[in-house]
This record gives sequence, C-alpha cells and structure tokens, in this order.
Amino acid sequence: MLANIWIIIIVVISMCVGGALGFVLKHKISREKVESAKTFSTRIIDEAKKEAENIKKEAVLQTKEHLIKIKSEFEKETRDKKDEFDNLEKRLRSKEENFDKRVDALSQKETALEDRERALVGKETQLAEKHEKLSNIIEEQREKLEKIAGISSEEAKNYLVQTMESAAKVEAAMAIRKIEEETKRVSDKKAREIIAYAIQRYAGDFVTENTVSVVNLPSDEMKGRIIGREGRNIRAIEAATGIDLIVDDTPEAVVLSSFDPIRREVARISLERLITDGRIHPGRIEDVVKKVQAEVDNIIHETGERTSFDVGVHDIHPELINLLGALKFRTSYSQNVLQHSIEVAHLTGMMAAELKMNIKEAKRAGLLHDIGKAVDYEVEGTHAAIGADYAKRFGESPKIVQAIASHHDDGRNNTILGVLVQAADTLSAARPGARREMLESYVKRLEELEKIAHSFNGVDKCYAIQAGREIRILVENEKISDNDAAMLCKDIIKKIESELTYPGQIKVTVIRETRISAFAR
Repeated sequence: MLANIWIIIIVVISMCVGGALGFVLKHKISREKVESAKTFSTRIIDEAKKEAENIKKEAVLQTKEHLIKIKSEFEKETRDKKDEFDNLEKRLRSKEENFDKRVDALSQKETALEDRERALVGKETQLAEKHEKLSNIIEEQREKLEKIAGISSEEAKNYLVQTMESAAKVEAAMAIRKIEEETKRVSDKKAREIIAYAIQRYAGDFVTENTVSVVNLPSDEMKGRIIGREGRNIRAIEAATGIDLIVDDTPEAVVLSSFDPIRREVARISLERLITDGRIHPGRIEDVVKKVQAEVDNIIHETGERTSFDVGVHDIHPELINLLGALKFRTSYSQNVLQHSIEVAHLTGMMAAELKMNIKEAKRAGLLHDIGKAVDYEVEGTHAAIGADYAKRFGESPKIVQAIASHHDDGRNNTILGVLVQAADTLSAARPGARREMLESYVKRLEELEKIAHSFNGVDKCYAIQAGREIRILVENEKISDNDAAMLCKDIIKKIESELTYPGQIKVTVIRETRISAFAR
C-alpha cells in the first residue's frame, strides 16, 4: 500500500518536473523567434529606407534635368519672339517711311489738281462766252435761212422728222434682218424648245386630249349612284384618287380629269370595278382604290423591269425602274413615251455600234432620256433637267446624266453620247404616224394659219404645209420690198403666237421674187 503511494508521488513529481521543463523550453523557443522576427523586420525597414533614399535622389535629379530643359526651351522661345518683334518693328518703320512718302506725293498731286481746277474755271468762263457768241451767230443764220427758204423752222423741222422717220423705218428693217440673222443660229432652237415645253403642258387643245379619260356607263341611272346622296360618293372618289370627276350631259359616260396619268388610270380602273360590282359607297370606294393603287404600282414596276430586260439595260435603281414603268401611262403629242424611249434606246445603240462606242451605255442613255416626263407635271423644270437630277440622285454615271440633261441642247458643251441621244430622239418623234392629232384640230389650224397670212396687205398666196408645221407666203413684188418682207414675217409670227394654240413650232417663210417675162417673135 505504501509502495503504491510512493509510486503515485513519484509519478506526480515527474509530471510536475516535466511540465516545468516544457514550459521553460517553450518560453525560450518563443523568445528566440521574437528576437529573430525583430531582427528580420529591422533589416527590411533599413533596406526600405535605403531604397526610398535612392528613389528620392533619382526624383530630385530628374526634376533638376526637367527644369533645366524647360529653362533652355523658354530662353530659346524668348529669343525667337524677340527676333520676330525686331523684324516687325523694322517692317513698321519701313511702312511708316513709305506712308510718309505717299502723303507727300498726295499733297503734291492735290496742289497740282487745285492749279488745274483754277485753270479749268477760267476756260469754262471763256467757253461760256464763246457758246453765247455761237448761239447768237446760229440764230442769225437761222433767220437768214428762213428768209432764203421761205419756210419757218417748225415747218422745216416737221419735214425733217418725216424724212428721218422714213429713213429710220428702212434702217430699222435692215437692222432687224441683220439682228435676226445673227441671233437665229443661237436663239431659234432654244426659243422653239421653250415654246414647245409651254405648249405641250398648257395648250388648251392638247390638254383636253391628253389629260382626260372617259368611262362608259351601262345607263344614265348610274350617274346618280356615282354622285350619291348629297354628292358623298363623288367626293369620296375625288378624295381617294386625287382627280376631278366630271358628270355632264354626255350620255352614258363620265369624264376623269387630271394632269397625273397614273392617278387618272387608278381612278378609271376603280370606277369601272365599282360600276361592275354595283356597290358604290364611301367605304367600298376607299377599299377598291387602295387595291387598284397597289395593282397599278405592281404593273408600273413590272413594266419597268420588263422594258429594261427587253432593251438589255440592267442594274437600274428600283426608283428609276418605277419612273420608267410610269412612262407607260404618259403621252407626248399622242405618242406613248415608254415606246418612244424604247425606240430611242435601240436607235442610239445602233448609231453607237457604227461609231465603235459603248453600245450598252448608249442604250442606257436612250432608255432613260425621258424619265423626267414621269414627274414633270409635279416637279418644276424641264423634263431633261428633272430626269438628269433623278439619274444623278440614284447613282447613274456622269456620262448618262450629261446625255439626259443635254438631249434637247445644241450647245457646244454637248458630248458625243448626248448628240446620239438627241438625234435618236428626233428620229423617233419625226417618224410618220408617231405623233397624231385630232383631225378637226388639224384642219382648223391649217385654215387659221392661211387666214392669218391673208389678213396682211401685199400677200398674194399662202400655203400651209408639213401638217401645219410650216406656212409659205408669196408676196407681191411691187408692193413689198425686201425689208418690208422681213417686217411682214415678224408681224405674222407675232399674230400666230397670240391667236393660235399649237404643239411644237410653226415655221413662217415669206417669199419675194422678181419675175421678168418676154416673148421671142
């Protein structure tokens, strides 16, 4: 029992001694680590301080170098500015000296001018005295002449005025002939072109024939249904289509009037469908017009594409394709413009082939030369200028644009391609039967032309020829001189322009000839 107690005591003492030794060893080891960490941190701080000192020294050196560089640049700039100011000062001094010299020269000129002015005043006085003496002498001579001639100065003046008036008329006629001959080469074609454009758009007969469409009705009762209650149907048709619907006394027909041929076509088809369907009211009218408008747009686009394919002209902008297709509904002097453009394209291509030129380019210019006519009723300007503007806007080459713009211009700036298009355009328009007129208006114009010519004194015979595009007048040789013939031609032209309405132009030719006859016996 005692032995066990001692064993327990020894074990406890051993454990205490072991714990004490472990604590001492642990404390010693921790202190060594702390000292080692302190030593390491002290070394790191010293190295950081040294590195910071080095960075500081380098920064100071760089700052000093930068300051030295800035100082040298500033001194150089200052020297340059100083030199520049010195040069400016020298120039100013030189200009000041020149200005002083000019002032002295002007002073001298002013003095000379004053001397001349004084001399001129003296001369004016002398001239006034001489003028007065001459007036007295002229008055004396006039009185003597009146006594010798036996007529007063007023009578002599009237006689002189009459003589001068007759001579002036002769000289005026000669001057007019000369001026007309000099300007005819330049002005005639431009004047004809301007008159043709104006007449083509606004001449009464032409407008009546080419701006209206007639829709036939199954019966006159249909007119009332088209008009509707209180006119609501006819107002709906006009509002939806943008045309004027004329319901007059014409039996079983109504008239559609508009300068826009496409709108007129849409209105015509829509009205025909409404009449066939029988349901005519504002809602139905709007639906039918929308459908027909879409159909006409498709027809225009398909027509343009088919035409460009048939002619062999490709890669045309879709907007130009639409303009080309719209020409199907456009006429010029009753000639369909789309067919005319196709003819011009083929003719231009043939001439280009003969001249070894680009055939595709020539056909392209010929086909597009009249696209301005598709919108010339709503865009200001000539169809050539409008077409050139659209062609340029949608990517056509400068050659094509120039040919379109100049196909009615005979100027020297025209290109070879423009001349070919112009020639083909003239050939297509001049083809017999290409441009038709109503027989009544044609005969009426011929009669009015001959009537106007016969209304002037001295006219012997007159003949309207070339379908009314020219009138030839034979005058009496004894009554009309060459100068009077020139004046007569001008007067007839003025009267034709003021009293007649006609497409294109009318050439007036006055013929005065001397015939001498004798008999051999």
